[in-house]
Amino acid sequence: MKQLWQKKPDILVSIPTDATATADAYKQAAAAGIKIVFMDQRADGLEAGKDYVSVVSADNYGNGYASGTVLGDALGGKGKVAMVYYDANFAPTNQRDEGFRDAMKNYPDIEIVTEQGFTDESGCAEQGDAILTQFPNIDGIYASWDVPMEGVLSAVRAAGMEGKVTLACNDLGNNVAREIASGNIAGGGAQMPYDQGVAEAKLAALALLGEETPSYVAVPAETVTHENVLEAYTDVYHVETPDWLKEAYVE
Repeated sequence: MKQLWQKKPDILVSIPTDATATADAYKQAAAAGIKIVFMDQRADGLEAGKDYVSVVSADNYGNGYASGTVLGDALGGKGKVAMVYYDANFAPTNQRDEGFRDAMKNYPDIEIVTEQGFTDESGCAEQGDAILTQFPNIDGIYASWDVPMEGVLSAVRAAGMEGKVTLACNDLGNNVAREIASGNIAGGGAQMPYDQGVAEAKLAALALLGEETPSYVAVPAETVTHENVLEAYTDVYHVETPDWLKEAYVE
């Protein structure tokens, strides 16, 4: 990152995945006069309006809450569910998982029976296997975002449980969108990356013009289910619904 800001850009739009380890580099960028717009969370120790312009984030809590609501409704308000969550101190996913847990409180007859943490998003078939082994009659599984859900779904399929376990997750990657359209995943909360990018660009431009900017902007979540996945895909990506998704849709 040091090499990046030494090129003297006017604007830096960036996500500090490790808010502590990257803090010094961002402080040096701020000292060099670069206008910083953070994605999702700020680096530790930086002050809004002084060191950076703003933080633009998805409504991560709202995404998790939407996923919980989708799962709870799909289960008819009853059953046992498991969580597959990102086991790291990363505010966006921590907020998603908090939102999911809070949504589950609206369903007193649904119990979260286990929470399986992961650090490798591509290895979550292992968490899925562990859940299905320990709780062979599990009714539903939640994952913090779409890539770990792909691993969970593969475990569910390998166990012959597809259609018997209700699944929900955050984000609308192409693979998960196809599975929602096919009826294999109930849905969840989707962040709006295109709209976040527009907000980040506008805030950076306003800062260059010397205009006042809010220190934090949250872009609302969109609830995605089988019923609205075709329209939701257009909302999320600002493109026409692709043919492959229409073809995957099961009435």
